[in-house]
Amino acid sequence: MTVLLEVCVDSAQGLEAAIEGGAGRIELCSALELGGLTPLPSLMRIAAQAPIPVYAMIRPHAGPFIFDATDERAMLADIDAVRAAGLAGVVIGANRPDGTLDMPLIHRLKAHASGLGSTLHRAFDLVPDPDAALEQAVELGCERILTSGCVPKAMDGLETLMRISAKAAGRISIMPGSGVRPSNVVEILRATGAHEVHGSCSSPVASADPRAVSFGFDVPTSNRTDVEVVRQMRAAIDAA
Repeated sequence: MTVLLEVCVDSAQGLEAAIEGGAGRIELCSALELGGLTPLPSLMRIAAQAPIPVYAMIRPHAGPFIFDATDERAMLADIDAVRAAGLAGVVIGANRPDGTLDMPLIHRLKAHASGLGSTLHRAFDLVPDPDAALEQAVELGCERILTSGCVPKAMDGLETLMRISAKAAGRISIMPGSGVRPSNVVEILRATGAHEVHGSCSSPVASADPRAVSFGFDVPTSNRTDVEVVRQMRAAIDAA
């Protein structure tokens, strides 16, 4: 069985690196340092030329995945932009203040994205009961859940990932993500039986312009998609 490698990127350069390195699907974002926000329409249009499927993150701002009516209007407009650009799908999710999935809102987002593929994002990782949330995700009709097993890193959530993967029983794909690297991807895949996996495949890069940093236009070090890390991840998966 071939395992699909999804790589999250937040720039045109990252998109090129992911494709060159062997990604099978792209999660397109802005601001990956914040966990990913909705990408700009210009980046969506560039990504629409990619030879592999591209799913756009639908998240209007940083912070908890708790969204009000204004946020919902923005997300519906962003879904329209995804469709207009010609991308393959969207990455959606929302929580209530108690951490449970905001099912009415996600249903409305999913309905607005009719005809597009859909991934339930890591709002799932904040739920108090992942087994109940799994059944809700199946009800929503999403193709997959991107999850670290309800902890910050997937390697620490293997027990939950194994359990929900077994309970999913092919009704929805469980896609491990967060902290997935070439050094641990095989262990994660063998433990979970996942047929797709998500990673940033990034490396730290120092700013080339200290003056830009001093003005607040750049940060001293940022993580950027690294074609060699994508290749290493793909090679590790294939070797397993």
